[in-house]
Amino acid sequence: MRCKVILFVTAIFLCFSVVARGNQASPGPASSLTGSPTSANPTLDCHSGFDTPHEGSQAADRDQHPPQAQSELVGESRTADAAPAAVHLEQDLNTLEQKHSELAQCVLSNVVPGPPGDSQGACFGKLLMNFEMRHDGELERDIPIGRLPGSSGFFYESGMTIDADGAPNAYHPDNSGLDDLANAGSPGNWQGLAKDADGEPFIQGAGDPFPGYYVSASALADRSKAVNDPSRYVDASRIPYLVLPGEMARQVGAHPGDFAVVFNVQNGNSSYAIFGDVGPHDRIGEGSVALAEDLGIRSDARNGGARRGVLYLVFPGSGNGRPRTIDEIDTEGQKLLLAWEASISPVACSVQQPARTPEGNQGAN
Repeated sequence: MRCKVILFVTAIFLCFSVVARGNQASPGPASSLTGSPTSANPTLDCHSGFDTPHEGSQAADRDQHPPQAQSELVGESRTADAAPAAVHLEQDLNTLEQKHSELAQCVLSNVVPGPPGDSQGACFGKLLMNFEMRHDGELERDIPIGRLPGSSGFFYESGMTIDADGAPNAYHPDNSGLDDLANAGSPGNWQGLAKDADGEPFIQGAGDPFPGYYVSASALADRSKAVNDPSRYVDASRIPYLVLPGEMARQVGAHPGDFAVVFNVQNGNSSYAIFGDVGPHDRIGEGSVALAEDLGIRSDARNGGARRGVLYLVFPGSGNGRPRTIDEIDTEGQKLLLAWEASISPVACSVQQPARTPEGNQGAN
């Protein structure tokens, strides 16, 4: 995907997140973010902040086609090398985060809370829920789950822990697999392993990819294949997939097999993905080994991951409940991202946004 698209989507997510968190702390309904076309404080001017996506596009163009140094144009030798595009992109993302935080706070000060379900003046989208991230039972932080007007896709920002489930070499009886065997469960309560009718995990045989390893299972599976067939499951080492908590997924209408797009704010990398596994009810922000590799995140299932700065955009109802090839994930994901970008052009209501033509053509990573 091109830098322009990543910058644009990142800006929208950051803006929503700031407004959502601000709205949580303010009185009024928490289920949606509402605004009024008539500013509550006419002295505040927020519309200039919407020049930021345009500035981000210009910056991205610079990243992709850095200008020649002036000294080169006049035939002189350069005194310092130009900063690489990756450095520029990180600077641009940091600038976008700062500007959109300021913009969101400005818009929030103009928000006039309306009754629940009031769609008039819906500004940065609907806050579907605040997902409570917990660690050892203690609240760690709230993750706002949002949706923009005109779109069925929902999004959130979190970190990423690494899931190896479905990879044929994920778990071994002597705990030498890609992931710690404790993450697959325990005797009598195996959650990440394929099991027989008595709850005993299957061990791969001579004709399987990794003899002696357990058959690791994923929620998304090819149910035309046997339960003890490692190829029945989505291989975390090859397929970019994300993980969602089961109850949260049901509430937002997502099912294993639905498509997604994931962005790494820290380095500008992005990847199309599929909803491939179901995780703990109190944790969100998990992806497969392959997804982490695509995003430039350390992909070690035991020690890898990222604490923050990963943006997830999921399209509920977009899949068919079956595993897909990487080409299918990329093709379908690109179509959905294009449609999403086209559907959310009027993202602001309480401010006047200059006319802007959405970027339409995206390339694969």
